[in-house]
Amino acid sequence: MRSPIMRGLLASGMALALLALSAVTVSAQAQKNHKSTPQTRLVGVVNINTASDEALELLPGIGPARAQAIIDYRKAKGSFKNVEALSEVSGIGERALERIRPHCVLKGKTTAKLIR
Repeated sequence: MRSPIMRGLLASGMALALLALSAVTVSAQAQKNHKSTPQTRLVGVVNINTASDEALELLPGIGPARAQAIIDYRKAKGSFKNVEALSEVSGIGERALERIRPHCVLKGKTTAKLIR
């Protein structure tokens, strides 16, 4: 028969083993997810007054619908006078504007590309 101390030690050991196993499983899952979604970053700028929908979609958080909304806004109201005017486009709020602002210009060529 085991003493209460031995039973406690066995229970603690089993609990630690289960905890370690779950940590390994979570770590393996995180690594798997990381490998399946390679990190990319945007380098260069997008001229919001002349960019195509494909170029606009390079901006963080801008998908096909928002890119089209930017183009529609340009057609209706003319060129953007400043980057802040993007906030007048449907679907572009303050937070989205803060994410894309560093990559937007009003003049010059679009040089943006995604790199890994």
